[in-house]
Amino acid sequence: MFKIRKAKDEEPTAPGQVKIKKRSNVPGVMVTQYVEEMPENMATPDFTRKPIALTIQEGKLAIFRAVITGTPTPTVTWARNNGEIDERCQIVYDTSTSEHQLHMPDVSADQADTYKCFARNEYGKAVVTAVLNIIEVGYKKSRALQQSRTAMYDYYFVCLIISVSSRRVEMEAKEETKTEIDDKFWDLLMSADKKDYEAICAQYGVTNFRWMLKKLNDKKEEREKEQEKVVERLCNLKPIEMRDDGGAEFELEMSLKDPSSKIFLFKDGVMIPFEADTDVKHGLRRVGKKFVFSINGVDAEDAGLYQVEVDGVKIFTTEFKPPPIDFLVKIEDVKAEEREDAVFECVVSHPLKRLTWMGKNITLEQGDKFDITVSEDMLIHTLVVKDCKLLDKGIYAAVAGIKSCSAWLIVEADTDPNTHGKKKARKTTRAGGGGEELLRIAQEQQAKIQKERDELIAKAKAEAEIAAAAAAAAAAEKAEAEAKAKAEAKAKAKTKAKGKSVEEEGTDEADSATVVEEEDEEVSEPASLEPTQESPVADTEEEEPIQEKRKRVRNGQLVPDTVIDPGVYFTSGLSDVNAIIGTEAELVCRLSSEDCDGVWYKDGTEITATDDICIVKDGTYRKLIIKNCKEDDAGKYRCEADGRKTEAVLNVEDPPRINPDDLTEFIKPVIIKTGKDAAFKLSFVGREPMKIQWYNEGEELLEDTHIRIEKSSSYSRLLLTKCQRKTTGEIKIKIKNECGATEAISQLIVLDKPTPPLGPVDIIESSAACIEFKWRPPKNNGGSPITDYILERQQIGRNSRKKLGKTGPEPRYRDTDVDHGRKYCYHIRAETDQGISEMMETDDIQAGTKAYPGPPSTPKIVSAFKDCINLAWSAPTNTGGTNLLGYNVEKRKNGSNLWGQVNPPDEPIREKKYAVKDVVEGIEYEFRVSAVNISGAGEPSIPSEFVIARDPKKPPGKVTDLKVTDSTYTTLSLGWTKPTEEEGVQDEAKGYFVELRAAENPEWGRCNSTAIIMTSYTIMGLKSMAMYWVRVIANNEGGDGEPQELDNYIIAMPPPVRPQFTDKKMKTFMVMRAGNATRVNFNFQASPLPTITWLKDGLPVAKHVTVSNSDTSSQLMIPSSERHDSGIYTIIVKNLVGQETSSVEIRVTDDPKPPGPVELDENVSGTVTVSWTPSPDEKKDDRLHYMITKSDSVRRSWQTVADHLFNNKFTLINIIPGRQYKFRVYARNDMGLSKPSESATWEVKKRKEMFALNFPVTKDYSFETPPTFSVPLKMHNSPESYECYMSCAVTGNPRPHVTWYRNNVSLNTNTNYYITNTCGVCSMVILKVGPKDNGDYTVIAENLLGRVECSTKLVVKD
Repeated sequence: MFKIRKAKDEEPTAPGQVKIKKRSNVPGVMVTQYVEEMPENMATPDFTRKPIALTIQEGKLAIFRAVITGTPTPTVTWARNNGEIDERCQIVYDTSTSEHQLHMPDVSADQADTYKCFARNEYGKAVVTAVLNIIEVGYKKSRALQQSRTAMYDYYFVCLIISVSSRRVEMEAKEETKTEIDDKFWDLLMSADKKDYEAICAQYGVTNFRWMLKKLNDKKEEREKEQEKVVERLCNLKPIEMRDDGGAEFELEMSLKDPSSKIFLFKDGVMIPFEADTDVKHGLRRVGKKFVFSINGVDAEDAGLYQVEVDGVKIFTTEFKPPPIDFLVKIEDVKAEEREDAVFECVVSHPLKRLTWMGKNITLEQGDKFDITVSEDMLIHTLVVKDCKLLDKGIYAAVAGIKSCSAWLIVEADTDPNTHGKKKARKTTRAGGGGEELLRIAQEQQAKIQKERDELIAKAKAEAEIAAAAAAAAAAEKAEAEAKAKAEAKAKAKTKAKGKSVEEEGTDEADSATVVEEEDEEVSEPASLEPTQESPVADTEEEEPIQEKRKRVRNGQLVPDTVIDPGVYFTSGLSDVNAIIGTEAELVCRLSSEDCDGVWYKDGTEITATDDICIVKDGTYRKLIIKNCKEDDAGKYRCEADGRKTEAVLNVEDPPRINPDDLTEFIKPVIIKTGKDAAFKLSFVGREPMKIQWYNEGEELLEDTHIRIEKSSSYSRLLLTKCQRKTTGEIKIKIKNECGATEAISQLIVLDKPTPPLGPVDIIESSAACIEFKWRPPKNNGGSPITDYILERQQIGRNSRKKLGKTGPEPRYRDTDVDHGRKYCYHIRAETDQGISEMMETDDIQAGTKAYPGPPSTPKIVSAFKDCINLAWSAPTNTGGTNLLGYNVEKRKNGSNLWGQVNPPDEPIREKKYAVKDVVEGIEYEFRVSAVNISGAGEPSIPSEFVIARDPKKPPGKVTDLKVTDSTYTTLSLGWTKPTEEEGVQDEAKGYFVELRAAENPEWGRCNSTAIIMTSYTIMGLKSMAMYWVRVIANNEGGDGEPQELDNYIIAMPPPVRPQFTDKKMKTFMVMRAGNATRVNFNFQASPLPTITWLKDGLPVAKHVTVSNSDTSSQLMIPSSERHDSGIYTIIVKNLVGQETSSVEIRVTDDPKPPGPVELDENVSGTVTVSWTPSPDEKKDDRLHYMITKSDSVRRSWQTVADHLFNNKFTLINIIPGRQYKFRVYARNDMGLSKPSESATWEVKKRKEMFALNFPVTKDYSFETPPTFSVPLKMHNSPESYECYMSCAVTGNPRPHVTWYRNNVSLNTNTNYYITNTCGVCSMVILKVGPKDNGDYTVIAENLLGRVECSTKLVVKD
């Protein structure tokens, strides 16, 4: 018994606990956390895999599975929504898969419900739901009926036990034969081919094949009767098989009686949902009457028994076992050169006819580019990528079922400069491949498989012998009992039938028992499926008066001692063979025995050995060799041996073929001169039609004026007329038909004279004595090597040319016959065996030009002492066209403008270094260098740095007081104190270097490339919150001092600051209209960067709420707010220092809808009670209230008589009879007023009474008065930019006219002042007071009876 809970039970929260809703990574899982702060290494329960909804047939086993995490380990319970879980259910925990399972056996319709799985620990709980749907199949099992049947079976069993003892042996034998067998066995047999019966029986341990066949026929008849109810026709049942793409599928053809019948797919008794889309996990594709069920992405969990049912009737059953294929040797990375073949090889664990090769996610097929082969034992699989190119680089994979392996193909470009710009020739070498090691592994695996197969056969034989012996013993006992009973019966018959002759029965009790059987009796005992030799049986007939039927007597054992021998079988079957016409084809298979002969058939006709057909028997191998294959030899070949057979197809192909002699002649290069014709001809044979293509340097040739192509069934000829030099290159012919393709390559070389040499010339020397220069060879030598260059020289200013002759194949010339200062022009031609090129003319070259050298590099101070300074420099890039004679070195003191030459003027310095000894200790110098050639000294170099003539300094010491002065997320500011000087130990520091390294990096890097002088530095570009080590190194002329590091690492962050909000006025309440976007922004400061959490009413905000965070602010946005978004939103800003929270109430509402009809009622005289139907928004908005206005027939205006009413009724008093009243009721919320709901007219009839009035005698009276100020103006002191309000009260009749003045200037027409006069109250408003508004203000009121004024003063304060 396990714990059963109701799904609706709620556990109360313990004191001190909270309930925080959390989001799970798995949709549909609700997680509740009981504590605010989760301890370290602890976690609330959660589901990594939730139980899925099940739809299962009534009477099957239903299993919910869930995988749960949490620390500490959660307690798992199950419940259902309605009622309690059945006591037969079991809660199981599978340790191998970490699954919590709920097993519900023999489910019934009343168990269909929603089930919940709870996971709890001390820090929280998680809950998820799953639905169980039950399919009723038209019958329900009654428990009482089951009990009655069980009682009947028990009674029947007892009767059998106490029956006649003579039948006990027979009963026991029958019970043995009626051993219960799994229903899956019969389902598989009814959907399988007959050739698979033996394998299925071996799988389920069934050896009585005759009994199995009889039982199977009965079950088939029952199944066909059931299927006739829903299916008209059922055929072409194909068991489940793997596809090349890693999926699996099975198919069948059936015609449904009712097209609306529902089709169900079950796996191991559990219904599987499927869709018409074949891209989902389980798909159904229907084409006419053909149904194809597919499984995509096959894995180990897909293994099982699959059944197709139509309206509860089983139609088809097939068992899927993913192939146990694995890669013993996986393909490896191959590095191949361009135009080389690449080979991938792998070894599989079991024989496989073919596997799928993938290249760049595309399935590869046998063809011109790829060659796919399989070894004879079907263990070694090979992929050859022919003629690799750079585009072939990528990942290649071998896929066998659910297993795969992959490797890279790396193609290296050909770097040979001789082939640059030309098409590379095809290489005959191969890269990759496993070689002998791969073959050895395959042989070992083949031997292992054969050994396992032999062991299985031996085991089957042993089990068959044991079963046969047991059956023989049981039969002997039965025969003995029957013989005894027959003897007793005969004795009684002999006593009764006196005088009748009795024939004597011949017996042979020494070897076997005598059995008497009726001829028309059916054989009830099963026999072996394999044929066995029975011992001779002598049948004799006898006639007895008391018997009506003829009987025969069998001498011998009832069940012979037989051994189930599988006989001869094929250990390796035939494989399809593709042969080329005219070649030899060989079909090979292998038997398990050497003694059995094989018979060969072609298309059903037996084959005998002929001159062209050889039948070979080589040990266990049986071979059929067909010599000189012809097209008629193609067909299906079969080999039969001992009742077993294997088939294969021989395809005779006739691809294009080239005679080797013709090919040798074709590939010889064709060499012609330009303008001549070139012809290529090649003969071939092959099946027509054939496609012939000619190519020149990879570009297909099409017929035009200079290209002619002749094609026939046996040869093709290419004629190129008037060939030019650009035609030189590779000539290729490609011949293709339906059987294959071939190609041949030749070379065409067109000879021509070379192109002119290339300029400009490079002048090596141009002096008074000679001119030496060089040039570049011609771009195209015309197909022949350069033999000579022919030169001519022309002196500028003369028309004649001097022939200098041939100078050899080197593009260089030195002319020593020149006059100083003269300019010369040279004409250069290239010569080959094919002729002389056009002329290339050089620029003018002057002999003996004074070309000064350029400046050398800036001198470098190598070392400095008090009596010597060592310099070094580099030669100038421009030498002036001649060799350098040396260098001059000059020096200059700091502050002086005069340069002095260090070396003697007529003795240039030969080397590029010099030691200057003419220096004075303590003086600061700079140096420069100039190069000298035959023309003289060139420009001096850039001066060197200043250097003091003194002995080298000592490096400085460590800096002191190194500290961090400021820091941010990306910068760090440092400060330090200059190191002290100690004479002879450490000298003064001249600069500083700041070095930095990340905590995970052992190498230091300098932040400044040149030394800084100041004792502070700011490091930029740091990574936020990263850890760094920092040090500072002092530097002077003596080198770097010892580094000074900070005592501890630093973190790139500002100084720690507790989170605090920086907004001066933070909103605490907001009203938003429904449908509008809502934004709430909070600015804060915190260091380090805080984590920001938004809550709505104490729970995480919904998914449609967007939160945008930055370093100093956070914004919450609701794109389209609705009423349910109303609530209190809380922001929590938290970092290592502390946390800060703030809340804002957001109320999302809309314009209120008006109240319903208004009703009026008079409960008390003189009053009226107004009541109305509530507004539809009253339930949605708790701040909605009502306002009532009234209008009567006298005033004719609407007045508010009641507001902030939260009920739907109000009573008004002082209702005057005789007046007509109307009332309006408004609904009001935070957005404003609704449209009114108006009542009908209300009137209390007034009783009319007759009365009389005596009016006194009146006399005229004048009400006119002059204007007077009842309230004068007051003095005003107003700050600048503030609002100023002035007012006074004036009386008079007729109404006086009022004018405002400032400093005696009228203001009535000035728009900067807002002036009003309402019922004698005169007011003026200055919206924004300024200095210009200072002064005296006067109000003058006047009418026909007089004039009066009132003054005041306005003082504007700064």
